[in-house]
Amino acid sequence: MQRRPFTLALACTAALAAAGAHAQADWPSQPITIIVPYAPGGTTDVVGRALAAGLTRQLNQSVIVENKPGAGGTLGMGEMQRAKPDGYRLTLVPVSVFRQPYVQKVNYDPVKDLAYIASFTAYDFILAVAADSPFKTVKDVVDAAKADKKGLSYGTPGKFTGNHVTMSLLGKAAGVTFIHVPYKGDSEATNALLGGHVQAIVSTNGIRNFMDSGKVRALAIAAEQRPPAFAQVPTFKEAGYDVVVPSPLGLAGPKGLPAPIVEKLDAAIKAVLATPEWQRTIETYGIRSDYRDHRAYADFARTSFAAEKAIVESIGLND
Repeated sequence: MQRRPFTLALACTAALAAAGAHAQADWPSQPITIIVPYAPGGTTDVVGRALAAGLTRQLNQSVIVENKPGAGGTLGMGEMQRAKPDGYRLTLVPVSVFRQPYVQKVNYDPVKDLAYIASFTAYDFILAVAADSPFKTVKDVVDAAKADKKGLSYGTPGKFTGNHVTMSLLGKAAGVTFIHVPYKGDSEATNALLGGHVQAIVSTNGIRNFMDSGKVRALAIAAEQRPPAFAQVPTFKEAGYDVVVPSPLGLAGPKGLPAPIVEKLDAAIKAVLATPEWQRTIETYGIRSDYRDHRAYADFARTSFAAEKAIVESIGLND
């Protein structure tokens, strides 16, 4: 008689475990939401929606994008703090997630508080000016900043984004100071440039459409070498400035996300990258696929988080 409560407890535990395993096997049984931590229309939004569309086909379940711009692309982290680890609420992870803890007090640990699923693309950072701008080279921009006591203004999607880091590193390399004007996304910054509100922007790959239409002129790209889609744009290194800012983008969920769900999503992402629909998207926007499986992506998160401290210290919090 004394063993009955213990036996009943074991039976309940086993039943709960079986129910959990069954739920994971049936996953997904309802729509999935992916947080895109930038405004609609920018490069991250474009690739996020392309990934969502591809996953919808691979998983036979609706995958919905929810835009949450602000805080340098880190608002998806807050969503993961509140989300259940059931695979139905996920977030894109820009590199700024690893940088922000060194910039201000945050309520998350980017290594411990996320379940990393896979990286799937990498985008580049391009210094651009309006087509009617007098600036034809990076040196022109640097010289103008030196000559103008008011400073030269440039727009980005926010402070300590890769865009901002790119221009800050250029300022350090050239010994000049620029005036940073943060916006909510690439598209808003580009509109500000075309409207004459800033003199330059650092954008991601979505700027290619504006280049092709003749509205903007790209001066340099913060890559080790010219990507094929931007073969006509010199790297900052080629222009004489040691500015390289890598920026892979991936998908993650809240900590505790069950391994079977992580593995299923990882495999689905890898499959998406091989589809014609995905290939058309990256070709249109000049984006590169950059796949890491869940293990390699978790390793990348650890090393990036450690490396970002030096980057922030080199820029300075008041830049």
